[in-house]
Amino acid sequence: MDVSILFKIGAIGILTCVIAQLFQHQGRSDLATLTGLAGLVMVLIIVLGMVSNLFGTIRQLFDLY
Repeated sequence: MDVSILFKIGAIGILTCVIAQLFQHQGRSDLATLTGLAGLVMVLIIVLGMVSNLFGTIRQLFDLY
């Protein structure tokens, strides 16, 4: 696992939080919620890619397929 992935996830979290707070102060709580969900989806896509690589490595290690 690369440290840059952790920085990328942290940057997504910080940007999502800042944008959501801006929307919250403007009174657009619906957009703030959607911004939080978008950040969550982006992080989940990154994590799912990492889990997929993990399972590929395990399958290759044990010569399963």
